Amino acid sequence: MSKQDKREEIVRAAMELIAEHGFHGAPMAMIAEHAKVGAGTIYRYFENKDILITELYRDLEEKMFPVIREGYELNKPIRERFIHLGTGLLRYFIENPLDFRYLEQFHNSPYGVEHRRDKILGEKEGCHEFRDLFEEGVSRQIIKDFPLVLLFALSFGPLVSTARDHILGFVTLDDDLITRIIEACWDGIKK
Repeated sequence: MSKQDKREEIVRAAMELIAEHGFHGAPMAMIAEHAKVGAGTIYRYFENKDILITELYRDLEEKMFPVIREGYELNKPIRERFIHLGTGLLRYFIENPLDFRYLEQFHNSPYGVEHRRDKILGEKEGCHEFRDLFEEGVSRQIIKDFPLVLLFALSFGPLVSTARDHILGFVTLDDDLITRIIEACWDGIKK
């Protein structure tokens, strides 16, 4: 197995175990066993578990953001841009349930709290289209003048719940329903 293959196996095993058991329920030895590598092998790729967890998240961002951004045009009206980004995000979640489950674990942990604080309140880095969109919409009086964190909650809360319910089989999302859900999220933040 090549170095890249070993790293991929470790990443896959970590994502599966963390998505299923949480961060504390997936010790490095279990990840190594699941990846079929020696426990010491993980430490050649990841200095410690904290680094593994944050690198997994960064890997997912790098994989997810280009999909969400595909076809995104800054010259479109704010509503159209919101619909585009929201639809891309929801589709990504339902088409990549393992990624979604890992992201949920991450965002509902101290790692995610720190990340959200930096992403929403700190310097812009990574995918900041939603943040830019919200700031522009508020300044142009198209979006409600709420703190940024509330605009994210009103937009992403329903998307996350909907993706979770689809993955669990409680609801089946089709193109029409996805569009209507994103439009309902828009209705929640528009002025």
